[in-house]
Amino acid sequence: MSKIHIVLLEPEIPQNTGNIARTCAATGASLHLIRPMGFEIDDKKLKRAGLDYWDKLDITYYDGLSDFQAKHPNATVYYFTTKAPQCYTDVHYPDEVFIMFGKESAGLPEELLFANRSHCVRIPMREHLRSLNLSNSVAIAVYEILRQGEFKGLQEEGALTRFDWSEAHE
Repeated sequence: MSKIHIVLLEPEIPQNTGNIARTCAATGASLHLIRPMGFEIDDKKLKRAGLDYWDKLDITYYDGLSDFQAKHPNATVYYFTTKAPQCYTDVHYPDEVFIMFGKESAGLPEELLFANRSHCVRIPMREHLRSLNLSNSVAIAVYEILRQGEFKGLQEEGALTRFDWSEAHE
């Protein structure tokens, strides 16, 4: 199974971070939060969005981008931005990968994107729209990486027995 690290640079909206935490719990991805953040971790909106999954998270906090970079100097990082020419599906992601997303109001800093242009990717969308919701973008990226790894480590076909397909009514 791929080891996916979701990195949020200065997230501002607690509900998005809560939803992303839920995606992390469901997929086994690690969550990395880089301060400053636009909310406190005990924010009730954050907890409401991911409350029943918070104890299942592998979560790390950093005091700024330089702290994150110092702690992961050799990490393979892909930077998700609306400004990249390369589509996220054109990349073959390594077994351990960090995917970084910027704050909701501004995205990732341009100097970071320029310094890492070969690792910048975008999710296609209609022209003249600003961006997708952050938690939706993270889910799209995570599931592409998991798809490339054939969803190893996730629920196998037929493992869920909530519905007996053999006796379904037509």
